[in-house]
Amino acid sequence: MACTSCSESLERALKFLDGVKKAVVGLALEEAKVHFDPNVTDSDRIIEAIEDAGFGADLISSGNEANKVHLKLEGVSSVEDMNTIKSYLESAIGVNHVEMDLEEKMATVNYDPDFTGPRSIIEAVQEVAHGSYKASLYIPPRQRETEQHHEINNYRNQFLLSCLFSVPLFIFSMVLPMLPPFGDWLVYKIYNMFTVGLLLRWVLCTPVQFIVGRRFYKGSYHALRLKSANMDVLVAMGTNAAYFYSVYVAIKSLSSDTFKGQDFFETSAMLISFILLGKYLEVLAKGKTSDALAKLTDLAPDSACLLILDDDGNVVSEVAISTQLIQRNDVIKIIPGEKVPVDGIVTDGQSYVNESMITGEAQPIAKKPGDKVIGGTMNENGCLLVKATHVGSETALSQIVQLVEAAQLARAPIQKIADRISRFFVPAIVLTAFITWLGWLIPGVIGIYPKHWIPKGMDKFELALQFGISVLVVACPCALGLATPTAVMVATGKGASLGVLIKGGNALEKAHKVKAIVFDKTGTLTLGKPEVVNVMLFSSVSMEDFCDVAIAAEANSQHPIAKAFLEHARKLRQKIESNRQSNNQHVTEAKDFEVHPGTGVSGKVGDKMVLVGNKRLMQTYNVTVGPEIEGYISEHEQQARTCVLVSIDGKIAGAFAVTDPVKPEANNVILYLRSMGISSIMVTGDNWATATAIAKEVGIEKVIAETDPIGKADRIKDLQMRGLTVAMVGDGINDSPALVAADVGMAIGAGTDVAIEAADIVLIKSNLEDVVTAIDLSRKTISRIWLNYVWALGYNILGVPVAAGILYPFTGVRLPPWLAGACMAASSLSVVCSSLLLQSYRKSWVFQDTKIGHSHCFKST
Repeated sequence: MACTSCSESLERALKFLDGVKKAVVGLALEEAKVHFDPNVTDSDRIIEAIEDAGFGADLISSGNEANKVHLKLEGVSSVEDMNTIKSYLESAIGVNHVEMDLEEKMATVNYDPDFTGPRSIIEAVQEVAHGSYKASLYIPPRQRETEQHHEINNYRNQFLLSCLFSVPLFIFSMVLPMLPPFGDWLVYKIYNMFTVGLLLRWVLCTPVQFIVGRRFYKGSYHALRLKSANMDVLVAMGTNAAYFYSVYVAIKSLSSDTFKGQDFFETSAMLISFILLGKYLEVLAKGKTSDALAKLTDLAPDSACLLILDDDGNVVSEVAISTQLIQRNDVIKIIPGEKVPVDGIVTDGQSYVNESMITGEAQPIAKKPGDKVIGGTMNENGCLLVKATHVGSETALSQIVQLVEAAQLARAPIQKIADRISRFFVPAIVLTAFITWLGWLIPGVIGIYPKHWIPKGMDKFELALQFGISVLVVACPCALGLATPTAVMVATGKGASLGVLIKGGNALEKAHKVKAIVFDKTGTLTLGKPEVVNVMLFSSVSMEDFCDVAIAAEANSQHPIAKAFLEHARKLRQKIESNRQSNNQHVTEAKDFEVHPGTGVSGKVGDKMVLVGNKRLMQTYNVTVGPEIEGYISEHEQQARTCVLVSIDGKIAGAFAVTDPVKPEANNVILYLRSMGISSIMVTGDNWATATAIAKEVGIEKVIAETDPIGKADRIKDLQMRGLTVAMVGDGINDSPALVAADVGMAIGAGTDVAIEAADIVLIKSNLEDVVTAIDLSRKTISRIWLNYVWALGYNILGVPVAAGILYPFTGVRLPPWLAGACMAASSLSVVCSSLLLQSYRKSWVFQDTKIGHSHCFKST
């Protein structure tokens, strides 16, 4: 695909195909994502439709590729062997589908990772017929890299082939005639006015025009067949006009002994050469736009040390295996200096792990048993044993790559500007070229301009023709089409390397318009690791019974405060038991358990009705909250603590106060956002007093408290009704409605999968500074896209009038067609290089100077 009109026409061709529900074509990635009904069409028909439209296509993936393994088979020689292996594998536990290829001796197996994995499948193949067959893992080559190398080599080879003819042609037409007597032989007449030089130029130009330049003919044919016009149409028209007029001059010279005419064979050949050079440099530069993604893909190591354990969990042996063969629940040994191969949980050992390549956080993170590790990160100083929990496409690294790839394929709304312009761009240029030709030809024939304006060896028609051809080739829609997708590609890749995952051009564009940010409190502005700091009883219930009842009621709750209380209550219960020298910790499970979003939980523990939650929950169930309890609540809320009440059978039995420390960077982030002209609002289900205390601590002026999940979404809609573009930053399941309602949803990376799925931007590090990074990167990217449009349109706005000869009457300056072609190639290259400058983006950051005690905000230049 050469320009945005190519991607548009291909998209239309795919959408017209029966069974295709949706098709998105990415110009910069040169990929298409097609959603289709497999009962109506298939991937072969889709590829056929793409080829009918004049483009080449290869299938990258189809359907669910998440859990698929490719195996190379040995010892297989017949269809019977294949069928034996296939039937054996299909009967294996966890295997969903098997495809066999006898010619390539390959097997492709879809499996369920909960029951089996690549290693078990290979072992199963080797069990067939008592070890007669062998299987090994086959990793298909990376198609994108292969295609990219092929495209680069193709353009380079075509350019060199073109130079093989164009360079001598240039010497014979431009250099030797200026160096008498060396060029005198070129004017030797073979027959009538037909000279040696004219013959050589004709012979050298023809292969360039029809062999090297056939790509432009093919592109033009398919574009016009789809009722669209692209760069190929402009190039084909310009080179054909130059070539066939030159052929006319050559034939006229043969048939006349008085005719004098100027041929343009060198114009046609050099024009094609310069365009191919421009495309070669462009594809080289475009390859750099996906560097960040390639670096992410290469983070995972190729091999890992697998520990073979016996039934008691003792290590029997160590085996080096391919990372692709790691299965869920495998135990991997990672020595200092090695990369973590997959996501998992540390089962033994302590170390520091450098997660900067995934999260952008330079400081190594301490890891101990029970901590999570991410595939692709570097183990620094201790030996770790890690139990694999997420393998293959389920790892965080794979998910990041998938998200970034999807983002790069998605179109940003700003791309519509280029799409609209491209629809009438080529027809307008063709019309302008025709008007230019007439505009110079008619005044020349009438004699309006003086004869000395016509260069030596030309006539009025030839001068007009040169101006017309220059207009055709100087204008290029390619640069316009590349302006947005290349910038989005670089920005999303750069964001991913900084720990900010932006899901597509739409999110990237909306983020730069944000004027208000709504923050959730728990886990977003605070660390999300609440601690119980006080427990108080308000009835005759013993502490032991109070703990038992509360543990039973909160056992099924996923709220961070519930988890904090459970941990504290269990420790308290253990202490009571140890003092009594007994170990009777049987706790009855709550029945009729119910979660009340934003207020608490309820359930029956034995024959007792238990409520655990805030004051609003108690009021809902008509539980009286006395003055003593009100005083306890007020005292702790003023210290930014959350009070949770426990009611048994309609009476308050006790309460506990929970504190959740504010994130250290929160205050500076809010201050920095204010300097960017963005207001911050806190929306929480917590009580007003605690919410106000937290907001005061971090510097937020507007607070909305005691709000349920739907209420959070409603508050965001209220802000949007005032004309504000609103971002929401949250981490929990209860934030999902608000994340969806917001113009830009930002999920804290340590939050729940539901929140991450609902968000437009994921902040992997759970660091609030990345809210600033996301918005700042968005603003820089949109500015870069507008600059790209200035470059692209600037070339045309300045180049077309100059090519049309507007300066020629005053300065004698004109733009020959071959130079116009060089300018056209330079426009695309300049846009891609402009986008590549986003690679140098350094994020803005804030920090606290603890020695002086002042907050500082620093912004990158």
